[in-house]
Amino acid sequence: VAWVAVLVGVFVLLRGGVFGLSSAPLRLWSGLILTIWLSIFGIAAGYPLGLALALGRRSVMPLVKWFSIAWIELVRGVPLVSILIMASVVLPLFLPEGTDIDNLLRAQVAFTMFASAYLAEVFRGGLQAVPSGQYEGAQSLGLGYWPTLRLIVLPQALKLVIPAQVNTFIAIFKD
Repeated sequence: VAWVAVLVGVFVLLRGGVFGLSSAPLRLWSGLILTIWLSIFGIAAGYPLGLALALGRRSVMPLVKWFSIAWIELVRGVPLVSILIMASVVLPLFLPEGTDIDNLLRAQVAFTMFASAYLAEVFRGGLQAVPSGQYEGAQSLGLGYWPTLRLIVLPQALKLVIPAQVNTFIAIFKD
């Protein structure tokens, strides 16, 4: 919930109309403002999706595991510019006549897809770095899968991958 408030705050600041600045419609955004917005939105929206994909990739359920693997490998195997071209040029060709989706929204979805795939691999590495003794200790305390994940594994895994998360954010900002 906190990251949604941050996104809204950043959007309001970038859009203008505060601190005596005039408001700028979205169709006029370009350059640094657009780059900052797409990077922050892509990482913030891709974070929970990437975490879900990383957990899905380690799942024992075949359908979830294969969907996660397919998503991660497909999106990571395609350059971001190809995904952006598909979102901005090809997608409108397949939409019904009269349907118009904003260009910024399409770019945001593309950046979110891209960020989620890269963050999923970062999170998977963090989950693998947590020693198996942590899982065993949680089982000995009688914790189930979700409490173990929420209280023991994820805090350690996410702390371990902070440098890789920053690296991913910088790479997405540069892209």
